Amino acid sequence: MPSISPTQRVLSPDDVADLVRASFGPGRRVTDCGPLAGGGFAAVWWARLDDDRDVVLKVAPPPTARLLRYESDLLAAEARYFRLVADRAPQVPVPPVLHHGRDPRFGEWLVTGRLPGQALPDLDDDDTAARTDLGTAVAALHRITGDRFGYDAGRTGGSTWPAAFAAMIDDLLADAADWAVALPAPPQRFRTLVARHADLLDAVRRPALLHFDCWDGNVLVAPGDDGTPRMRGLVDGERFLYGDPLLDLVSPLLFRRAEDEPAHPFLRGYAAATGTPLVFDDGVRRRLALYRMHLHLVMTVEMPSRGITPDNDPGRHALLAELLDRDLADLSRS
Repeated sequence: MPSISPTQRVLSPDDVADLVRASFGPGRRVTDCGPLAGGGFAAVWWARLDDDRDVVLKVAPPPTARLLRYESDLLAAEARYFRLVADRAPQVPVPPVLHHGRDPRFGEWLVTGRLPGQALPDLDDDDTAARTDLGTAVAALHRITGDRFGYDAGRTGGSTWPAAFAAMIDDLLADAADWAVALPAPPQRFRTLVARHADLLDAVRRPALLHFDCWDGNVLVAPGDDGTPRMRGLVDGERFLYGDPLLDLVSPLLFRRAEDEPAHPFLRGYAAATGTPLVFDDGVRRRLALYRMHLHLVMTVEMPSRGITPDNDPGRHALLAELLDRDLADLSRS
């Protein structure tokens, strides 16, 4: 995979210094800075300021970049998400929003505080407590209720969860057509399977706040008072939406199945925080299969926009094709 995707602006230390001055005033200086790896959408740098603050700068894709439909206005969405969580679920460690700006030269950017710790995949120690913390944090997010299902601010959504979820799938299928992405089945098969499960999705009557992107790279970990690694940050909230809490049980167990690992520390932490055991009956299993299909479809459809091809990353193409095949087979069983 290329180190910089077509959606990421190429920044220099001078650009970072200019954006810091635009955010905090002409007297504020950068004493050190560097790019942060791990994402493929926006350009992300860390910077240390001359007042000893450590910040994270995220710059939106250039206006010439082709994006997926759901990716419109994501930096503004991330600013809304961090502010909402800080206000409504302050026990969840999210970065403070320091500035959200736009100008003709750089477009849109976001500056937040930099949280301590390292990403969970970089941890060499036991991660049980940190994953339990993540489950507790996600349960706290799910107690926040939106006023509609799907994305906020007039983006794709609906008054019911079946309508919103079907619209989200339709957007991804339209993106796949636009980018000529090869899918393991015709688009109508995806739509038919979602429609077949509409009654099951309609059991979800409360639009819970969902992070959606809780994979390990977005979980920051640092030693607690006793030296045990604990979760210290949950970042990259720009893809948040409102819907079924079960959707958030997919990305923390990426490429696995929550129903096959009921003793996973994330699931234990989540169940303990909600006070309700997770029961993986047939209806829950089918909803989880739908949400895995959705995530694997996102990851498949986004590849061309990130510059990922079968030639430069054949393993990812093969894995996602296999996973989508399995999802479709699971959902097709009567």
